[in-house]
Amino acid sequence: MNAVTAQSKDLTPRLLWQLGAELGEGPLWLPEQQRLYFVNLKGSTLHARDADGATHSWTLPTYICWIVPRRDGDGFMAGLRDGIVRLWLEPELRYEYVGKPVAADQGVRLNDAKADAQGRIWAGSMNGSDVSRPDGQVFRLDADGELSAVLNDYHICNGPAFSLDGKTMYHSDSYLNRTYAYDVAEDGGLGEPRLWRQFGDGDGSPDGMTVDSEGCVWIAQWGGARVCRYSADGELLATIRMPLSQPASCVFGGPDLKTLYITTAWEGMSEEQRAAEPLAGSLFAVDLDVAGVPPARYGK
Repeated sequence: MNAVTAQSKDLTPRLLWQLGAELGEGPLWLPEQQRLYFVNLKGSTLHARDADGATHSWTLPTYICWIVPRRDGDGFMAGLRDGIVRLWLEPELRYEYVGKPVAADQGVRLNDAKADAQGRIWAGSMNGSDVSRPDGQVFRLDADGELSAVLNDYHICNGPAFSLDGKTMYHSDSYLNRTYAYDVAEDGGLGEPRLWRQFGDGDGSPDGMTVDSEGCVWIAQWGGARVCRYSADGELLATIRMPLSQPASCVFGGPDLKTLYITTAWEGMSEEQRAAEPLAGSLFAVDLDVAGVPPARYGK
């Protein structure tokens, strides 16, 4: 990378919505709606916040892990606990399964996902009952609907994010505190993993991530009380200090895509820890000098 924007704005996050999500994940900004979507995964709830501050919520009968917009504008794709669905919110919430790739009866569930510029969805899974088990996989849902497993032996799949040219996928195993980089072929084939960054003690575990318009990677670092910006080579460039220990994911939004929205969680905290971190599970935002990129969408 030749140069990156010098960050001059205050990196103190501001509180937007103190909703107490157990596991706030999967943020998505839709420019045409000027609306941020995100999930309370274990609360089985999809939330939305409009640019004017209005909020909306939809409850599902099971975990909702992520949503991805469709190119045809006809609802969303979404990950539920046990499979991938088409999801509609209007005129009322409904969904239909397109695939159930995980062994839900063995404690495995979907966790995080993104679309790439070719209209494919890359979705990861994990063993929600025992995260030490490498039962996680990465699945690719092609634009024509074909679903296949492309990576195995993950513990906790988080990400992915894609380089601006679409030729690199960043993806994390949060249990191992590692983020990998994969070469991505035009047909969706993946090269061998390269260790992009090993996170150390005190850093927290790499969780949700996004890429900005300069190709830098922003990662929410669970347990590390921070969201960090890295160059395409993995060099630390900037740090947002959070007022809680478990930031979970982040995405760019706002009219100019220069607002970084950050979801957080209280999952796994004791009563004493929750009392010490009353903002855990809230939605935050930080105004930045660099913009993000619009979301990729599923479909042909």
